[in-house]
Amino acid sequence: MPDIDKIRERFSADRFAVQAAGAIIDLAEPGHAVCSMALKPIHLNSNSVPMGGAIFTLADFAFAVAANAYSDCMTVTQQVSVEFLAASRGSTLIAEARCMRQGRSSCFYTVEVRDELGTRAAYLTVNGRSLHTPAKTDDR
Repeated sequence: MPDIDKIRERFSADRFAVQAAGAIIDLAEPGHAVCSMALKPIHLNSNSVPMGGAIFTLADFAFAVAANAYSDCMTVTQQVSVEFLAASRGSTLIAEARCMRQGRSSCFYTVEVRDELGTRAAYLTVNGRSLHTPAKTDDR
């Protein structure tokens, strides 16, 4: 099994989530991941709360890590349902993805996004599709 540093190295290729948004992998286990993102002014909307797109980016990244970190094939997001629950007032968002069902070609995950103060900002359900092709590791 890869260690957390190898997983972080692999997912550093997810440039939008890691470089642009600042997502960090805090925990990675088969079917489970916790990722966080320190909030910056670029993440905030005109009401000074995190934009839905920033929340979604972190949640989708957590799903990707949970579904792919220990897999030899590539799993992608096929369908997502997002419920925005409350405006986050903290300085960090935390997304926790958990596998609820894993099949041969599809999977179902839940992702909860909260801030460090405990405010639940969003809840997502994700249907993933396993492509049964090796995960890409090339540097584009």
